[in-house]
Amino acid sequence: PKDVVLVIDVSGSMKDYGRMDIAKEAAITIVETLTVADRVAVVSFSSRAAQIGGFNSLIRATNENKERLIKAIKNLDANEATNFYDAFNTAFNALDKTIRSESTSGCNIAILFMTDGQISEGPGANEVIKLVNDRTGQLSATFDRNATLFTFSLGQQADHAVTKSIACSTNGIWTHVDDSTGDLVTAMSSYYKLFALGLGEGGNDDFTAWVEPYEFTNPAGKMGTTVSAPVYDRSVKPPLFLGVVAVDSYMDALEQVLGEDATSSTMMQRFVMLSTAICPKLELTECELDALRFLGGGEEATCGVCNSTYTGIIPETCSFQSDLPNNLFHNTDTEGKKYEDRACCESGGIVPSESCPPYELSGGAIAGIVIGSVFVLCICSFFLNKVRKKQQKQSKAGATCATEPEINLGASYEGMSIVMPTSAPPINPNFDVKQ
Repeated sequence: PKDVVLVIDVSGSMKDYGRMDIAKEAAITIVETLTVADRVAVVSFSSRAAQIGGFNSLIRATNENKERLIKAIKNLDANEATNFYDAFNTAFNALDKTIRSESTSGCNIAILFMTDGQISEGPGANEVIKLVNDRTGQLSATFDRNATLFTFSLGQQADHAVTKSIACSTNGIWTHVDDSTGDLVTAMSSYYKLFALGLGEGGNDDFTAWVEPYEFTNPAGKMGTTVSAPVYDRSVKPPLFLGVVAVDSYMDALEQVLGEDATSSTMMQRFVMLSTAICPKLELTECELDALRFLGGGEEATCGVCNSTYTGIIPETCSFQSDLPNNLFHNTDTEGKKYEDRACCESGGIVPSESCPPYELSGGAIAGIVIGSVFVLCICSFFLNKVRKKQQKQSKAGATCATEPEINLGASYEGMSIVMPTSAPPINPNFDVKQ
């Protein structure tokens, strides 16, 4: 769970190069990925700042609240000047009010600041940087809450120096998004990576996230949910986030077991509890932080505090070899088994047994394997025969040449070595080269 505040520049210059649409798309993507365990607020700013959606503090990220915020984001319009100070002050005020009213997630805080301009109204750069450092310090000292700032500069006209200084001075992450690419969603990968790292440690090994019940498209009107879990390579430190696995499920079974309607408040509370992980301490080293900065914005995004390689968070690239683990799944031995066997349950039972029954292939499976093997052997024989005939033709053609090129079988060719077999195959006495 986390508290997320999105701060979006809506000054007049955001109309250029489609930046307003880029910022809207990124903000909507962030809102859509939140779960009912999260709290969220969206602040827009130009000459002045204000929280949008009709709220004045952070709200629970339910489907209803997210739809309301997304509608408000889509209706944003770019005009007027750029006031960084009021933007950050409004964001921190919303967090302060939410924490004091005890309606917070109680976990880590993320502030995502998107702008394409330079300060043209309100206090200057030094005052803005001081404000951000003071308010993050207050959150830590007063409420024992850590806030991470993610600042994004859109286009060449943005004030890179201020937004980067804000991030580096608060152990945050700054990223520059060029107008030619305009891919702010991808640039926000550092945000996802940071919080994914937290779920990889701190007692969250078995964490899963449940989506608030919703209507499936097919079949129409059928209520269902989605449960997902993060996947890590735990052979490195910190665990390397690889992706997410998810499963859709109808609500019928859950309603029957829990005795609650899918749309009831009690069911909603159950989903909140299921999606609430143990709050991890995001205690990354300077090098790990710089690795996240590099991931989102390359070398220019780093704060210059680490000269080593970014091991763990960013896998090294090796030619012709994947650095990602190939043994993520250790349950391939259950492939083809019935559900009862997969779950180690007795047939018809619901209680797991101490050991899984041995798996025996059915008669149909054995027959399939035999037929498949015969088919593969036939194919191999066909191709070997073609190769043999081709070699015979090449031998006859080679007889007209005066000399044959000498081949050094011990030489290396562009990283490859030709190695002779340990022993030659036996000579067939019935083979006639003239045939």
